[in-house]
Amino acid sequence: MSEAITAPPTTGLQHLSLTVSDVEAGAAWYIRVLGMNRVPVTFPHHLDEDGGYAVVLVQPQSGVMIGLHHHEAHPAGDFDECRTGLDHIAFGVAERADLDVWTAWLDEQGVAHSGVQEVRSPMPFATVVFRDPDNIQLELFHMAS
Repeated sequence: MSEAITAPPTTGLQHLSLTVSDVEAGAAWYIRVLGMNRVPVTFPHHLDEDGGYAVVLVQPQSGVMIGLHHHEAHPAGDFDECRTGLDHIAFGVAERADLDVWTAWLDEQGVAHSGVQEVRSPMPFATVVFRDPDNIQLELFHMAS
């Protein structure tokens, strides 16, 4: 019988860092669509990269931060979740009805989305899927009880 391993505690998700093709366009989109606030500081990269920097946004209700990164060596092309790395980002909502409010909001913002998708198995949840300007898949997620 193996013993359970207990990792040291964390306080939850603090931030995500995304490499994007256009930091300013991405920031404007996340501010407009997700209601994020821009932290009034640009953060330079410190890992042997001249010209790299990040703009940081914060989601006021949850405190989750997203860093949008510019890398001088960024190859052209959109995000593809089929490559090794990030698959998608999901933001939780408190109530199932919140997903309906979000779909109306996304429609108003001109953001294409999946509509509310109800899943029953292997566990019940509902989600709305959409993409940012770099094709990064985002979800709004409600876990059914």
